[in-house]
Amino acid sequence: MPSQALKNSPTLPFLEEQILNLVAGIQPFDALEAQHIQETQAWIQSGAPLFRVQKPDVPPKHLVSYFVLFDEAAGKILLVDHIKAQLWLPPGGHVDPGEHPAEAARRECQEELQIEADFWQEDPLFLTSTVTVGLTAGHTDVSLWYVLKGDSTQDLAYDPGEFNGIRWFALEDIPFENSDPHMKRFVGKLNAQSQIT
Repeated sequence: MPSQALKNSPTLPFLEEQILNLVAGIQPFDALEAQHIQETQAWIQSGAPLFRVQKPDVPPKHLVSYFVLFDEAAGKILLVDHIKAQLWLPPGGHVDPGEHPAEAARRECQEELQIEADFWQEDPLFLTSTVTVGLTAGHTDVSLWYVLKGDSTQDLAYDPGEFNGIRWFALEDIPFENSDPHMKRFVGKLNAQSQIT
């Protein structure tokens, strides 16, 4: 069942209300994403803080914007060998207080890869809620997965303070066992959406 867009709530600040409606507009790929969307809506409506204010985990649940560079013609996405997570992940980062998640994706794209974000679609494709692993294990990232247009033939700079390296992967060659636990589901949803567009 598609998530229902929520009506304006007088108790939520404007940005939180925008984020609530953004989350409500995501069409779930499967039952787990529907559950994550529902839980995220309840979390936002509770008035809990959404933004990380202190590294690595204050508050212990906070918003993240992933951005996935997608070379649709080549059927490839860019992943980064993330130093702290010790996984191959999409680039991205925490949403700053007062920042819209799309602006976080735009900012992180510039900071981490030194390129301008070119959105494949305006709104996030996917939402996940994940307990972190690696060197900053134990808190919960509520991640909005934005898809950006990418070119796998382009040379990209990256932040060596955050990543051991970067690599384009064909969708069938992604190291799912050493990536975000929801990566296979994301690729399934991306495949389905790219057939439609």
